[in-house]
Amino acid sequence: MRGIRDWFFARGRAPATAAPRPSASELTRLSGDEGPHGTVSCDQLEESFYRFILNLPVDAGEQAQPALEQMLLQRLKDTCDSGRFDVRSLPRMPSVLPQLMRAMKSDTVNGAQLADLIRRDPVLVGEVMRVTGSVTYRTAHPIGSLQHAVVLLGQIGLRHVVTSYVMKPILMASAGNSGQVVGQRLWDHAERSAHAAVFLSKGQCDPFEAYLAGLVGFTGLGAIARLMDRGLGQDQPACSSLFIAGCARLAAQLTVQASRHWDLPPPVLDALVEQAESTADAMTLPMSRVLHVAQRLAMRQLLAEQGLLDGDTDYAGEAFSPFPAPLLARCRQDLRKNFAEP
Repeated sequence: MRGIRDWFFARGRAPATAAPRPSASELTRLSGDEGPHGTVSCDQLEESFYRFILNLPVDAGEQAQPALEQMLLQRLKDTCDSGRFDVRSLPRMPSVLPQLMRAMKSDTVNGAQLADLIRRDPVLVGEVMRVTGSVTYRTAHPIGSLQHAVVLLGQIGLRHVVTSYVMKPILMASAGNSGQVVGQRLWDHAERSAHAAVFLSKGQCDPFEAYLAGLVGFTGLGAIARLMDRGLGQDQPACSSLFIAGCARLAAQLTVQASRHWDLPPPVLDALVEQAESTADAMTLPMSRVLHVAQRLAMRQLLAEQGLLDGDTDYAGEAFSPFPAPLLARCRQDLRKNFAEP
């Protein structure tokens, strides 16, 4: 089978090298600097995010090769469509996770019962004990048991440990030369997205399920990165906006496939399916709307941290958000407080 490199660099064309971080003038263009305050559209925000995650150069302009891009997208589509992508290539979802999620949502489950569930996964036991032994949770008396550690963490702390233990290795599992870079960027966005989803979930949907949806929402993007990296390696070509949008659609489909494979809670899966099949203005499920807005606020936060977007730039999509502007402003402030670099 011809490699992806061949599709982009047919007929003896010299491969393009990976582009450096965009210059200040290019950043202004990515930020959509229009008017006195500057506004970035939803399309601009998403495209900048996908390019950053996939480590792709800025828009190719006249250098784009539409026919070759279409061929590559078709090859990716053939791999991803109809369940052809082997979701078993992703790290496993621990079998204890669904039971643990249900238990953490119950007001009647105590620390001893949670500890009994966690004991079924030795690696998770080690992670809980490691976190509670850190400076953040250090107490005057040594932690003598798993139950003590669970009580010390509390529901919020335990939720964070469990989901981080599960999802971070999955997102960091991108193979190939840029795997660590892509995986870390995916995890950074997932943390911010999950945090924003909890913030916006009040009165809309279950906060724990919103947190989980925020973590898994771009799992498929890592799979797309792996598929591309197998053929491209370090030679990442400039590519068009249409190519980026096509990759995003395929990534959403792979996210749904992976979530079904992991048997995630129905509300989470339903939201991911609606995201993959509907436009933002057509979403009807509360969790879908929470997830959509949380992901884009997280995109904005992450790009601002990386210097790829002016932190004061307005996001035009907020004007059409189902959430009131003051709530979105508070969510942005909360993201800055918890994630902005010192």
